[in-house]
Amino acid sequence: MEIPNTWAPMLVSSVRDAVLYQENLLKSETLRDRADYEEHLLQLIQFLEFITSEYKDVESEVGIPLEKLL
Repeated sequence: MEIPNTWAPMLVSSVRDAVLYQENLLKSETLRDRADYEEHLLQLIQFLEFITSEYKDVESEVGIPLEKLL
């Protein structure tokens, strides 16, 4: 799948926000079945690692340093 360079920063920041949300959700005392949420967080973290490595390939074309997105 080809992601347009203009969308790449939005993709990285969106997944980063999802990771942060899930991490905070796991701190909630209202969750009953933490295993599902922990698995989802693990998959999000792996996805974030993948897209950040892919982003590094187009970072110069996009013009926004990865450090600003994270």
